[in-house]
Amino acid sequence: MSKTGSIDIEKGAGADHAHLTNADIRSFSWNDVAVTVKDRESKQPKDIISGINGIVHAGEMLALMGPSGSGKTTLLNVLAHRPATQGVTVKHSLYLNGSKPALDAFLKLSSYVEQEDALVGSLTVRETMYFAAQLSLSGSITKSERLVRIDALIAAFGLQDQTSNLVGTPIRKGLSGGQRRRLSVASQLITSPKILFLDEPTSGLDSAASFEVINFVRTIAKKHRILVIASIHQPSTTTFDLFDQLLLLSRGRTVYNGPISDVKDYFSKSGYEMPLYINPAEFVIDLVNIDFAVDRAKASDQLHSLQEAWLRSVDASALRSQAQDISEHASSTDLVYEHETANAFLIPLTLIHRSFIKSYRDVVAYGIRIAMYMGLAIMMGTVWLRLDANQSNIIAFTNAIFFGGAFMSFMAVAYIPAFLEDRQLFVKERSNGLYGPTAFMVANFIIGIPYLFIITILFSVIAYWLSNFRNSAEGFWIWVMWLFLDLLAAESLVVLLSSLVPIFVIALAATAFANGLWMSVNGFMVQPETLNVFWRYVFHYIDYQGYVFRGMMVNEFGKRTFECGSGCKCMYPSALEDQCKIDGKAVLATYGYKTGNEGRYVGYMLVIILGYRLLGWTVLYLRRT
Repeated sequence: MSKTGSIDIEKGAGADHAHLTNADIRSFSWNDVAVTVKDRESKQPKDIISGINGIVHAGEMLALMGPSGSGKTTLLNVLAHRPATQGVTVKHSLYLNGSKPALDAFLKLSSYVEQEDALVGSLTVRETMYFAAQLSLSGSITKSERLVRIDALIAAFGLQDQTSNLVGTPIRKGLSGGQRRRLSVASQLITSPKILFLDEPTSGLDSAASFEVINFVRTIAKKHRILVIASIHQPSTTTFDLFDQLLLLSRGRTVYNGPISDVKDYFSKSGYEMPLYINPAEFVIDLVNIDFAVDRAKASDQLHSLQEAWLRSVDASALRSQAQDISEHASSTDLVYEHETANAFLIPLTLIHRSFIKSYRDVVAYGIRIAMYMGLAIMMGTVWLRLDANQSNIIAFTNAIFFGGAFMSFMAVAYIPAFLEDRQLFVKERSNGLYGPTAFMVANFIIGIPYLFIITILFSVIAYWLSNFRNSAEGFWIWVMWLFLDLLAAESLVVLLSSLVPIFVIALAATAFANGLWMSVNGFMVQPETLNVFWRYVFHYIDYQGYVFRGMMVNEFGKRTFECGSGCKCMYPSALEDQCKIDGKAVLATYGYKTGNEGRYVGYMLVIILGYRLLGWTVLYLRRT
């Protein structure tokens, strides 16, 4: 699964580069890692973590442990070259084989498994592995080689009997928690990374499942000489013993950093004898956790003495000397990693393929939405049932046009959960260097087009003819066009707001508010000419619902006449009044609308849709979490 080779020095134009192949990673070390943040009360710098040194060799597993708030996740993110916490200052020196790697090189040779499984629930185990390989390796190795690698990993992680099983969704049961964690790790190993970061890999699992997951990782790490660094919270004794090294933190400082086998002797020498038949992991965590201490001052003094004891220890001195030696002899060249990578042109196609499978299997994504729109169409068609073309129904036709466009747009909020799931997966895959926001946004837009068009057709076939709108094929297809543009704009708005605030309740509230705003200023509630100047010039002219309403109104009334009824008292004066009829253009005139501007309205709609997508892309580009 890995390449072989050696380090070569090649001179480029203006800079030297150490070319490193997959088999060359021997050690990963860090020196004086510190993260500070400004204290809210004192406004002075406050250490989150400080003075952390360490080294992991190929094939070793390091357990990063400590009580809640000790800085485990922050340190893991720093080591993985990921953003730590907003508003912090980070200082560190990270080395691979004694050389400082460039960021892109480091991301290519490492993988990060999140605490939460960012998996597509509607994919099978084999499909999950297949798309992980496609996004990482397409174009760099042959299809047969990818399949061999997939089969090997599935077998290595004991998932052979689940290859055709779905990962699982809230509606459809799938893999167990332990199987999902194994699949998450396996999918990150598809590129044969040499450094694997695991954030709480046993979170939410029982002791048996936790052992199962870590044991599989250990087997792979030993076999392929992978460096593993895992933050872990109070593992069982058997799980704890699977690790080679322990880095114990408390209040952002090191309490112990060395072999697992030496933990008992080290603390015994420091005056803290470990009782028989106790889980060593529980013992050391309880020892350095002062959050629940009865005597806080005494516990704080004890913790401080443990931290100082480590700083004075022979082990700490040896580790500092080793880190300092690496720092002093660090290569000044950039480390370039020769790594298998995916073909950038194939990534959007792979994302579209994956999204297509997800969309037709995931009932929440489009199935429920189609059912909702069908229900709305039946309700609308039967409420405005077979309206006659007389002047008493003109207001009803106008109301129906507003209702059809506005509420079809409003119901796009149902897409929020599906998009947030896609976005979560995008954030994980982007952090691992697989692709950027452009590929994601293009794939997201393209995959939505056919489904939105199907929704538009199904809704229109029912609502348009039942309501007795203009009886012509031309009128029907123009209605379909406007409704399709309406849905494209509404879904683009959902993408923008959900990218800006990726929290379901807030995104739902923001989208509902935005739709309420567009309904209010689209020209139906208050005609454009009499709309308050602020709302008219600030919001009305960028209101996509307003252009949809205009287009539908022109489609319905621009080529239709209405009977004035008995007594020929026409509500809207027109040139046909002497024939006891109303020219539909007279209705348009009351709104300030004219025929002949439809092409311009379509252009405005396309600009708005593109604008929403570009803004959504900008938000995704700027936000990395």
